[in-house]
Formats: sequence, C-alpha cells, structure tokens
Amino acid sequence: MISLGPARMPGVPADVQRLDYAGSADGTPDWALLVPPADSARLWVVFLHGHGSQGDQLFTRPDIRDGWLPEFRRLGLGILSPNLRGNAWMSPQAASDLHDLLEWVRRRHAARRFILAGGSMGGSSALAYASLHPGDAAAVIALCPAADIGDYQRSCAASGEAIHQEIGLAIRAAYAGEADEIAAVYDERSAVRHAARLTMPVFVCHGAKDAVIPIAGARRLARSMEGRVTFRYVELPDGDHEAPLAEMPRGLGWVMAALKAGR
Repeated sequence: MISLGPARMPGVPADVQRLDYAGSADGTPDWALLVPPADSARLWVVFLHGHGSQGDQLFTRPDIRDGWLPEFRRLGLGILSPNLRGNAWMSPQAASDLHDLLEWVRRRHAARRFILAGGSMGGSSALAYASLHPGDAAAVIALCPAADIGDYQRSCAASGEAIHQEIGLAIRAAYAGEADEIAAVYDERSAVRHAARLTMPVFVCHGAKDAVIPIAGARRLARSMEGRVTFRYVELPDGDHEAPLAEMPRGLGWVMAALKAGR
C-alpha cells in the first residue's frame, strides 16, 4: 500500500510530498519525501541521508539545506529523499526498498535517470547501491564515503572510539551480522571490489583528516578507477569529516557536465 500527500513536517517546504509505503522485502513501513521535477525534466537526484538523520535531512539540516537544495532546485531536478530504515547503510532490505521506490518514480513521473548523492552514510550508500544496481544510477556523488562498507564495519568493531562502536553496531544490526560472518552480503556492496561496474560518472570527495570514516577506502577506490574520464576524485588535504559536504555544488556541476557530454 502506497499513500502520497503533502509532507506537513516541521521545517519541510510546503511543495514537498510525502510517500508512505511498506517495504516489499518484509512489509516494514517507511517513507520518503519527493519534489517532482520542473516542467518536463526527467532527471532526478536521489538524496541519501547521513547516519543519525532521517529522510528530511535535505530540507532541515541548515548547511545541507542551504548548500545543496538550492542547486537541485535551480537545475529543475526531481528530488527523492528516502528515509530507508534510518541507519541502514544500504542493507539488503534498504536496497530492496530503494529499488522499489525508483521503479515507482519511473512509473509515476516517467523518470529516466537518477543521480545518487549523499555524504557520509549517504555517500557510502550511494556507492553501495550503484555497485549493486548500476543500471539504476545515471551518476553518483559520494562525499566522505566508506567505499567498502564491510571493511568499515570491521574497522569500527575493532575501534575503541565511541562513534565507531555506535556505527559498527548499527551496521551489524541492519545487516543482521558482521562483515566476517556474512562476507558475501557486504562484498557485493563494495565499490572497491566492483569498480568495474561503476561505468557512470562518479564524483568522490574525501577529507584527508577524516576521523569518522578514514580516507583509506576512498583512496583505494580512486586507485581502482584511475584513468577513467567518468571518475573524479577530490581530496581535501586539511579536510575533516564534514569538509567534503561543502563540495556538493562542485560535484553536481561536474556530474551534470559529464552527463551532458554523454559520458
């Protein structure tokens, strides 16, 4: 069962619609926010929120709302911002939900192409979903991502830092197992392992001083994608975990130019 109506959520603009649905994988109820594209545009951006946030982050977190949303609107993009089970890190159930949502948007709005975009967990999830379903992604913008969620879960479990322990446990709960227990499930979401599938334009930005998601995974992905005109990697030498978030307009501009050029 799917219902669609005005969002009517604190801080969310009046033109935003809320889509309520039950995941086909297990019937879990969830929701997404969407803004249809301007005029006859058929290009959508799928905003994937960060850890500890929900599907309204694009509209309610000040720096993201003020830095990203105006660019999406200026370009007339359709916007889909799913909740995707909260801190799910593109688990099997979350990936199933997103696949269903994209199919619904295609049918309802004649959508043709989707740009997957996000930072932190959202960037990690964008890369993971594109690795799973490359045909669903016209382009990817991944800021401060874990390019291999399995490796990241292992490192979080081994870390003594509270933030890593919390994230590691959240990933384990979403996947119903640790990376060493169900390696195949994690591995199929690894952008590093499946770089050959990422033939669409991919923009990745990471801060060298990121203490939340270490830069090592992004560098491994950059080495795997080296030489491809469809890949752009930006490293911020003094950047922390939050620094790449300011690079969304730069990433979006590069992606739009790449799509226009037919890359």
